[in-house]
Amino acid sequence: MEVSMAHLPGWVIVMDYILGLIMWTLIGRVAMNIFLPIHSDFFFMKIFVKYTDPVIRLFNPITPGFLVPPLIPLYVAWFFYLFRFYFMPWALGYSVMGMLSFPLEGEITQLLLLIFSRQN
Repeated sequence: MEVSMAHLPGWVIVMDYILGLIMWTLIGRVAMNIFLPIHSDFFFMKIFVKYTDPVIRLFNPITPGFLVPPLIPLYVAWFFYLFRFYFMPWALGYSVMGMLSFPLEGEITQLLLLIFSRQN
């Protein structure tokens, strides 16, 4: 089952990759924050914080005050997910794109399928 993205314009794929990387980095920060404090000396935690803080600050005006600080990146990631799930298909003229329709996740899924199907 090969899914082709050849019908998508290049700007859509690039935009989805950027938005997807931001979304998954925010989710990664929340996941790492379960095990490490936000100001940890661990290299990856420093990178997650360094690259996600500007995005979180951008969303400060619409972030509710009752959210627990470790969950704020997840709240911001939710906006990126909503944009990718609802606006992008609408902008392309689709009513429904279906499961794994995000180009970034579709490419990763195809790669994993290729890797694990060759082991049998």
